[in-house]
Amino acid sequence: MTAAGLDKDTPEHEDGAPAGPQPVGRTVDELIGKVGDRVRRFRTERNMPRRELARLSGLSERYLAQLESGQGNISIGLLQRVALALSIPIEAFVRDEEVAIPAHLARLFNEAPEGVQAAVYELLSSTGAQEKKGRRICLLGLRGAGKSTLGRLVAERLGMPFKELNQEIEKQSGLEIGEFIALYGQEGYRQLERRGIERIIEESDAIVLAAAGGIVADPATYVTVLEHFHTIWLKASPDEHMTRVKKQGDERPMAGNPKAMEELKSILTDREAEYARADRRVDTSGRTLDQSLADLLDAVRSLPVV
Repeated sequence: MTAAGLDKDTPEHEDGAPAGPQPVGRTVDELIGKVGDRVRRFRTERNMPRRELARLSGLSERYLAQLESGQGNISIGLLQRVALALSIPIEAFVRDEEVAIPAHLARLFNEAPEGVQAAVYELLSSTGAQEKKGRRICLLGLRGAGKSTLGRLVAERLGMPFKELNQEIEKQSGLEIGEFIALYGQEGYRQLERRGIERIIEESDAIVLAAAGGIVADPATYVTVLEHFHTIWLKASPDEHMTRVKKQGDERPMAGNPKAMEELKSILTDREAEYARADRRVDTSGRTLDQSLADLLDAVRSLPVV
């Protein structure tokens, strides 16, 4: 076509009319469809039921179904939750070209030990994601895992400050945790916990933090922790959890509650998948303090922190 004023390189429709720029609405719809398709495919490749993705990401199954069908215009914050739940970089949902992974490599990765998977994922993660975490370390796990004792010792070895999140919350509220929950309930406590995490991130680029055991119960707060801290899950058997708490002089877990051990095991089972999202894990069961400290220091040294 040689009409005056029309550059020969301008895209044309089949009828000869210039194609012009794509309508904005169409471009957005295509992007939404691409994101939904990739969420569905990545989830399927991991053999992850939608209900499991919903539990890990904190989004409803109905919302995820809409998203995967191309009907959900998801925000960046919520998409990051999905990315973390699937253990993939968020940019994998939107990049123009995908990197094809041979099936045998994907199988080898899935069969590799968790430590190897974590190391591979760190190598593939963007530098910006690691810089975002700075030198912040967060210890996860239930009471009795050794977060406070080991956290202080590791912080001393690294020359970094140590904080317990619950102590920071008590300073902020002027109340003990039990009193605050009695007055404002778990929801009030979760809000204060979230603000405490945000304040620590803003004020500290290098810190060892002992988080409360239930921090994984709030998806938004936990995502913030995973994004801004190098996380280590301190594991222990239910018996050791209970024994250590009692040695600290706290008889409340067993007092008047013959089913306390069953409840503890249930809590561990319910939270195990969330704790397992941590960058590293250290099992303190049957280990002396010195042995657990050595194990924890090894885990820290394997992270891009020191």
